[in-house]
Amino acid sequence: MRKLRTAFLLVLATISGGAKVHAQATPSEAPPPPLAAPPASQNQATERPQRHRFWDKENDWLFAGVGASRTLDYFSTLNMRRRGDQEILLTNAIVDNHAEFAAIEAAGTGASIGVSYLFHRYGHHKLERWTSIVHFGLATTGAVRNYSLKTVHR
Repeated sequence: MRKLRTAFLLVLATISGGAKVHAQATPSEAPPPPLAAPPASQNQATERPQRHRFWDKENDWLFAGVGASRTLDYFSTLNMRRRGDQEILLTNAIVDNHAEFAAIEAAGTGASIGVSYLFHRYGHHKLERWTSIVHFGLATTGAVRNYSLKTVHR
């Protein structure tokens, strides 16, 4: 146990002190500053990703699609419960409480928009779009599955 604790502390010290050790170069060992800045040309435009506003037209449609697919999932799950089938992902008590279930579906839509915003904020614009596309696809697939289930006869 003592060896494990010592190894853990050694790894922790290495990780936390690594940046400080790297920055300890003396001024004579530091690399010389560049002589001239590179000219601003078309190369900069191709290197920089395409910037856009978060609430642009494409995201508006994607978020509306996510909201619509979550609404479709809400009604398909209620229909499935009325036909006597059991919910898989949530408990039946949650689904049978319509207000709680609607709040969960709305929170899912909000979480999708929030994750898209985080990707947008940190420059991952393709992931920003794909988050909504995948969410839309999965929610729609779940709704189609719910409507495809046979009615349970008791």
